[in-house]
Amino acid sequence: MRGWAAALSALALAACDAFAPPREQVPALAVDPGWPTIPAGAKFGEVSAVDVDAQGNVWVLHRAGRKWAEPFPATPIADPTVFKFAPDGTLLARWGAGQFIMPHGLSIDGQGKVWITDVAHEQVFRFSPEGVLEQTLGTRGVSGQDASHFGRPADVAFLGDTVLIADGYVNTRIAAFDEAGAFIKDWGDFRIAHAVAVDDKHIYVADRENARIQVYDHTGKLVATWPSLAGNHTYSLKPLGGGRLLAVEGRDGADRTGAVLRVYAADGRIEGSFDISLPGENASLGHDLALDKSGHVYVTDVAGGRVVRVTLPEGARP
Repeated sequence: MRGWAAALSALALAACDAFAPPREQVPALAVDPGWPTIPAGAKFGEVSAVDVDAQGNVWVLHRAGRKWAEPFPATPIADPTVFKFAPDGTLLARWGAGQFIMPHGLSIDGQGKVWITDVAHEQVFRFSPEGVLEQTLGTRGVSGQDASHFGRPADVAFLGDTVLIADGYVNTRIAAFDEAGAFIKDWGDFRIAHAVAVDDKHIYVADRENARIQVYDHTGKLVATWPSLAGNHTYSLKPLGGGRLLAVEGRDGADRTGAVLRVYAADGRIEGSFDISLPGENASLGHDLALDKSGHVYVTDVAGGRVVRVTLPEGARP
């Protein structure tokens, strides 16, 4: 009976693949070779997040050999998980050893502080650039959707002095806190609020499993919904200015992984699409992105265990 069940399961999967639409063909975008420089012997792994500080340094969060597997382990990752690179890709600093179990998001605020989410700890942390812990939000290891608990918090963005947390894998909201860590309010009804970003007029949320981007004004009022093309899943997004947006998709509507960049116009139309996936099925999963002032885009690839730098074609740039 087990043999028959396995055979039927295999046939069902094959049938699903046979009826799945072909992969979308979009122009490939070359990555900068040799960026960044990872020292020999340094443990690198699933790269979940990236951001750029005011000096142009690139901060990368990775899992140092640990892979996402549930239930999550109880022990912290022993090796450094935060790498700071100079704009040319030289490694300047690394820290975070023994602090995180399943680190997920990293964001740099206007004062250069480093905010990190850990979905296993159920907490959000603020560090100095040197890695000194300065503030903790959430209750360690306890899930909830209220002022002092998170449900696998995914990402952080900043609206002036207000801290916005995409919360997240279990919860269904954006949670707002003041700079002292006091809860202000929350809103939304998402299926994995995976990323949040802010420009001068709007707050953007990657509503990942609903296959859409939700656009809010700064009060949290919904002003637009941008459905993803063909039910694709947006993992991260960053404003390009003038209401335009750059997003990375980690999975398409048939649940196949990849890494596709989308440039959205201010009205939600797609202006351009670019593929930066590694060749082969399940080789890439685009997860986060960041922009610098020189026009470079940095993208993390969880399945590929890499962070890459690309340059958008002229016309698609900020």
